[in-house]
Amino acid sequence: MNIVLRVENQMIQNDNSTVSEKNAYLCSAKTTTLITPTGNRMKNFTFFVALLLLAFCPPMAQGQLNAEADNIVGTYSGKQGDDIFKARIEKMSDGTFRGRVVWLEHDRDKSGNKILDHKNPDKRLRSLPADQVVLFSGLRYDAQKQRWSGTKIYDPQRGLRANLVVTFAPDGMLCLKGSLMGISETVRWKKLE
Repeated sequence: MNIVLRVENQMIQNDNSTVSEKNAYLCSAKTTTLITPTGNRMKNFTFFVALLLLAFCPPMAQGQLNAEADNIVGTYSGKQGDDIFKARIEKMSDGTFRGRVVWLEHDRDKSGNKILDHKNPDKRLRSLPADQVVLFSGLRYDAQKQRWSGTKIYDPQRGLRANLVVTFAPDGMLCLKGSLMGISETVRWKKLE
């Protein structure tokens, strides 16, 4: 587990090397110890408490969000390339989840016409407005792994479908990882409601 911390005028000993910085540094909770120039025990204690809070509090929040299947339901904002959008994830009657675009910042072309899903591999869906595209359906929650998967996500910018795995990050952002032929890309959505 890596944690970014900001420490002023402190020396950090990581394994066998010593580093002195005034800005943020990256450290591992398992191998990093703090050495203060003055040997001040209060600074050591404060650093230790801060390290524990950073190391254990975010995963607890992440675990809580990933612990219940319905936590994924809601409206999210996201960005893919230059496209800013809102998507809604809904629970379907069969217990699976569907994600669809509900708003696009730029949903019209220069002529004022609705932008269509012209790259969709299913030719029947190419006349669908881009702000109504279904991104995925049939997403299932795996309680043992505490994640959602079992379907493909559609990327309207490229016209591709990729295997999908969804989890919440420690900061509460929804991470959607699409994988196709060994190549993966993760996008992050912020929950609005």
